[in-house]
Amino acid sequence: MTQTDAAATANGPQQKDTVTLAEAGSNAEPIELPVLSGTIGPDVIDIRTLYGGTGMFTYDPGYTSTASCESRITFIDGDKGELLYRGYPIEQLAESSDFLEVCYLLLYGELPNAEQSAKFSNDVTYHTMVHEQVNLFFRGFRRDAHPMAVMVGVVGALSAFYHDSSDIEDPYQRMVASYRLIAKMPTIAAMAFKFSIGQPFIYPRNDLNYAENFLHMMFAVPCEPYRVNPILAKAMDLILILHADHEQNASTSTVRLAGSSGANPFACTAAGIASLWGPAHGGANEAVLKMLEEIDSHDRIPEFIDRAKDKDDPFRLMGFGHRVYKNYDPRAKIMRETCHEVLDELGVHDEPLLKIALELEKIALQDEYFVERNLYPNVDFYSGIILRAMGIPRRLFTAVFAVARTVGWIAQWSEMIEDPSQKIGRPRQIYTGPARRDFVSIDQRS
Repeated sequence: MTQTDAAATANGPQQKDTVTLAEAGSNAEPIELPVLSGTIGPDVIDIRTLYGGTGMFTYDPGYTSTASCESRITFIDGDKGELLYRGYPIEQLAESSDFLEVCYLLLYGELPNAEQSAKFSNDVTYHTMVHEQVNLFFRGFRRDAHPMAVMVGVVGALSAFYHDSSDIEDPYQRMVASYRLIAKMPTIAAMAFKFSIGQPFIYPRNDLNYAENFLHMMFAVPCEPYRVNPILAKAMDLILILHADHEQNASTSTVRLAGSSGANPFACTAAGIASLWGPAHGGANEAVLKMLEEIDSHDRIPEFIDRAKDKDDPFRLMGFGHRVYKNYDPRAKIMRETCHEVLDELGVHDEPLLKIALELEKIALQDEYFVERNLYPNVDFYSGIILRAMGIPRRLFTAVFAVARTVGWIAQWSEMIEDPSQKIGRPRQIYTGPARRDFVSIDQRS
């Protein structure tokens, strides 16, 4: 952690003003609530004293208007289409950085110098192997198990293998656990893939970089040499950078909530994987491919475009628009160029589903209906196409996402552990069930 970060933690958000909530609650007395401001972004009303002063809670399903924490890691401006990692625009990092350098940035708050970068890369690289008994753990799963089900189980089980890095009160053990999770996640994802297709596990290679090593473990076999395509490795590295963190999304919030109880980082990460598995979150790029399979034919594209515009039709174009970004997803702009580079390299433009995807992209960027509603192709649309072109099966898409997001989860978890204002997560509710009633014996019930 940098001195700048330490100072920011000590100072916290700055009080800017107060707002008065008049005649609130049973006391019918006005209550003043502080207005806090961060570095950038909207001001927030601090409601921590609301219940004590009014006897009332707030009601915010999905927490869409609630800040659950203070964070210095990632900032999103959905209206501008802006994504910053520790203040750096994602476009600059995608162009000039690599994934492990971005990992260091998210964990420590600053980009590494040459010496720090070399040490960090070395430390992560030499944690990529998993305990040999983890290999046996896979035998307990069915061959047709979803890779995310396997990853939830295996990552959660790491806490049974690495007792020396599960004490969350020890900063050194937290660091070792962080490195282990970042290093071992691609190994576990590749093992889940190999297990599902009946091929032997491929051990990591220390002479390859992070993305190259991941692809090697995925596609190499013992009986012949495998050369990692540099364009595909660069595309994978870019996918990992663009998905490394995304503020307080569902899986990150899950990791923080699990961590607030004092759970070890392996268990918290397994909880994040479980949340990411949902089709509304990490499964979005998998849903893109399902949609393309449903469209099935280039000739049927106009039919499905018309259905997407019909508000009474439940069909929706997957991979277009974004809940947070009301402008073009900045990650999608970067991914679009990479997508076409990968397709050119592999020469798969004529593959039927990819032809459908490229025609949908063209329509969405030109059709007034989509342009007016900011329904641009998002990062899930392009990443799904790239992963498909690389030969990664659809069921493994979300596992690749989990590999990328692990560093974000760990950075957010570590930040929460070090934040003195954090408490165990305990959302409130509006109870709408039966009022108090007395028990009736079974012979008297109607």
